[in-house]
Amino acid sequence: MADPLLPLPGDVAGFGRRLAAIAVDWLLAIGISLLLFREVEYSSPESSAAILSIFAAEVILLTWLMGSSFGQRILGITVMRIDGTRLGLGRVALRTLLVCLVIPAVVLDPSGRGLHDRAVGSVAVRTSGRGRD
Repeated sequence: MADPLLPLPGDVAGFGRRLAAIAVDWLLAIGISLLLFREVEYSSPESSAAILSIFAAEVILLTWLMGSSFGQRILGITVMRIDGTRLGLGRVALRTLLVCLVIPAVVLDPSGRGLHDRAVGSVAVRTSGRGRD
């Protein structure tokens, strides 16, 4: 894990902005699930598994290819390694798995990075907007 006092490649996105981004991604996953699996009852175990799978696939694919998920892009957040370079697929997949577990994403270090970011050496930085959130 990286030292929380190391210089980071930008201003860490605040918790509120990251929470809004994950909410956008989750709502998108629900919408896609409802469109693709019309025969599955919403809130059933099958529906929950489909939503989580769609969420994880969207976040992994877009973060790996573009540096941010759909929700992060809308809210002006980019995810990168602490040295400012792009994350590889393995790091993105592990980071997303940890986000899906919830707890690592809500436990923050002194610099505002979640445990999921510390585990893979990444940081979510603001790319637009003013203030910490």
